[in-house]
Amino acid sequence: MPVVVPPKRPLQSLNDTRKILENHGVTAAVSLLGVRGYYRDSLGIPGQNDRGIFDDAIFVVSPAAYASFNANTDPSITRPGMAVLAAGLWRYKRGNHNSKTVGPYPALRQAAPVTVRRDGGSEETGMFGINIHRGGRTTTGSEGCQTIFRDQWDAFIHLVYGELERHAQAEVPYLLVEQA
Repeated sequence: MPVVVPPKRPLQSLNDTRKILENHGVTAAVSLLGVRGYYRDSLGIPGQNDRGIFDDAIFVVSPAAYASFNANTDPSITRPGMAVLAAGLWRYKRGNHNSKTVGPYPALRQAAPVTVRRDGGSEETGMFGINIHRGGRTTTGSEGCQTIFRDQWDAFIHLVYGELERHAQAEVPYLLVEQA
């Protein structure tokens, strides 16, 4: 059974995306904006941030590029201890995601501590391996990571790696916000 993914990529103007980044002090040449619940009222249960579907969005912004991707910013399942990345500004770097099924592949890895909310209520800050990596076609593939729909992954990672190289950035800021 295929996972739920919107029929098209998220639509948000570059100006709106830049305003959100600027309002949170993000000034790097290459930046990422994640919007949790982007499709909250049009996919899954209306008014609810669902798990296990690509109902979120990630935007890539640089001086030469702007692109949007269907994403998931929640764990695929709910069970005690599962991590949900808190809204905020986090730093990521190039590196491999170590998939249990396909082995390591290029992704974005934590470059600094992040804050997570655990299913069950606790909040922690640290290095948890909350990566940005490829999701699947039948699952979002997340135990707390941020995932991009499988069919859009190659375009996403090539764009991000290329723009980081072009602008000599070792890290990329990732701002995660909640849909208003």
